[in-house]
Amino acid sequence: MQPAGAYGAGKAGSVSFDPVAFFTHPRTVLRLLSWVFSIVVFSCIVNEGYINIGSERLLCIFNNNADACNFGVTVGVACFLGTIFFLILDAYFPSISSVRDRKRAVLLDLVFSGLACFLWFVGFCFLANQWQATSPEELPLAQGSDAARATIAFCFFSILSWAVLTLSALRRFLTGSNSNLFTWQHLDPVPSNTRATPYPIANGATIVTTNPYQAPPFTETLDPQKLTQQRPLAPAF
Repeated sequence: MQPAGAYGAGKAGSVSFDPVAFFTHPRTVLRLLSWVFSIVVFSCIVNEGYINIGSERLLCIFNNNADACNFGVTVGVACFLGTIFFLILDAYFPSISSVRDRKRAVLLDLVFSGLACFLWFVGFCFLANQWQATSPEELPLAQGSDAARATIAFCFFSILSWAVLTLSALRRFLTGSNSNLFTWQHLDPVPSNTRATPYPIANGATIVTTNPYQAPPFTETLDPQKLTQQRPLAPAF
């Protein structure tokens, strides 16, 4: 999956799908890592992110702030589903023949990756702040402390992975926007000193002249010696 062609892929149908090349591509590896990181984040919060202290109500381990747990679960699930979608899109991307559809796909990847990176950064700061404000009395026997630290750590790892994916999508978008593949501009330009005349000839071709000062068609240069008029002889009777 070398970035040859419009927006990082070759012409549609030119290369068959290669699973080994696809799953060993750096972009695919980053997506899989981001997928694993999102699973770790929301699974840690769902499984050990809530405690029950003397009541039937579950409290969030991050300073008893339900918004912190909800934010981590929401971002984790959204990135989990988004990563699956873009993995499928990456596998289908080389078969897209329309440059406009490729541009939309790369632009969607760029927007989603940038938004995911920003949300993970916000989540990391939010969860770290709430965990720092959590007192030991709120967590008897340090219940859920390992899950909280793992959540914060993998939020940080997610920032790095999605930042690299954002840069990769930006590079593909800029490369595809600057290329002239699959457009009329990719054809070789006609030299500036040539001028095509609109006068067809018998076989259907077109006369192309290179001299802009050439005489127009259907004219000929006459020899001055042929211009002398010869007086006809009088008939003999």
